[in-house]
Amino acid sequence: MLSIDKDAERPGAAASDPRRALVERIVTSAAFAKCERLSSLLAYVCDLTLNGRGKEINEQKIGEAVFGRSRDYDSSIDGIVRTQASRLRQRLDLYFQEEGADEPMRVVIPRGGYMPLFEPRMIPVPPHLPVPLMLPPEHAPSAVVVQPPAARSVAALVASTLPWFLVAMLAVALLMVVLANRTLRTGQAAAPAVIPLWSQMFVAERQTLIVPGDSGLVMWQGLVGRSVGLGEYLSGGYRTNLVGPAAASQKIVLDMGSRRYTSIVDLEVAKSLALVSQSLKSKLAVRYARDVRPNDLKQGNVILVGAAEANPWVELFEHNMNFVFFNDRVRGIFSIRNRAPQGNEPRQWDSFYTDAQHRVYAVVAFMPNLSGNGNALILEGTSMAGTECAWDFVSDNSQLMMFLKRIQRADGTLPHFEVVLGTNNLSGSAVKSTILAWRISN
Repeated sequence: MLSIDKDAERPGAAASDPRRALVERIVTSAAFAKCERLSSLLAYVCDLTLNGRGKEINEQKIGEAVFGRSRDYDSSIDGIVRTQASRLRQRLDLYFQEEGADEPMRVVIPRGGYMPLFEPRMIPVPPHLPVPLMLPPEHAPSAVVVQPPAARSVAALVASTLPWFLVAMLAVALLMVVLANRTLRTGQAAAPAVIPLWSQMFVAERQTLIVPGDSGLVMWQGLVGRSVGLGEYLSGGYRTNLVGPAAASQKIVLDMGSRRYTSIVDLEVAKSLALVSQSLKSKLAVRYARDVRPNDLKQGNVILVGAAEANPWVELFEHNMNFVFFNDRVRGIFSIRNRAPQGNEPRQWDSFYTDAQHRVYAVVAFMPNLSGNGNALILEGTSMAGTECAWDFVSDNSQLMMFLKRIQRADGTLPHFEVVLGTNNLSGSAVKSTILAWRISN
């Protein structure tokens, strides 16, 4: 897998060069076991670099050599290399955090390019910090256990987790600034204009509204141990009145619910779709979930990111959906319910907070908007990794087109549809997904 250049095929090449040996360990690791394309991408760029041909590495050649694109394909429209490079960086981080934690050297692919760097590994001394609270999965930090509110006092929970929340949110804020600046500089599209889904979601001179999830709401629900419906979310009552905790703890919990946080997955979705919109000459608006009103979902196209746990606006579409989410906080199960099973389909897919297999699920729903004069795209998951799985499905051109070709009408138009996806959660990131069930609308 690793040898692309003839020089790299010499016997003992990997053994004589610790960098080649490192790449070999990476592509055969558990983190890359089901990521053949990411392994091929890493092997390709590392092979050229180690053979002194790093200057030949560019997006166009990677698309041809690794992803089978034609010699004249337009990399400014087909963004598969950028999408997969972003996933490769995440997967490398995962490897060096887990299986490769003791590696003396690490591989880094700096953003903005594709040439890998081999850097000496600096192992930091872990700080003596309190263990953070395990929140419910949707858009929360990558925890898989929820402690019942009665198990510890709210004051103790908040005291132990607040430093982690503040650090995490500061990091997200900084990333938002960096990624926004990169978006303005690149001006490139993240998906091909010829894909029917994007041509129907992004129409020239019409506005498409993107609504990321409210991670502050997710944190609030995790601390208090109950769900907030759309009506309560609109009234804002949950942010002004809380029964139970002492005054000091109540103030902190209410403050958490009022914060404007979103997840890095939602940020990546918004950033990438901004590029798609630009390539299709469509107008784009991004609005925080708390600032949306029902009429906003009746005009033009809308994209909702996150299940109702993080994006209560999904509730308005669920009555027309076959696959809907349900969070059983008492039993620690986040499920996708199948209202009308077909064939051997199960009645629901369960994602357990404490599941050792870390199985998570996602739904991608392409539906009419509330007035029927536009479209709505819903990307939701039973965890942050689940939502990432939904996004990976629609941003992977080859996987998406394979599915769309199956459901396209005879005249080439695209019907509305729902898809259930299954994947595994490895340290907060989704691995390769599988289509479990799907429906199309007349």
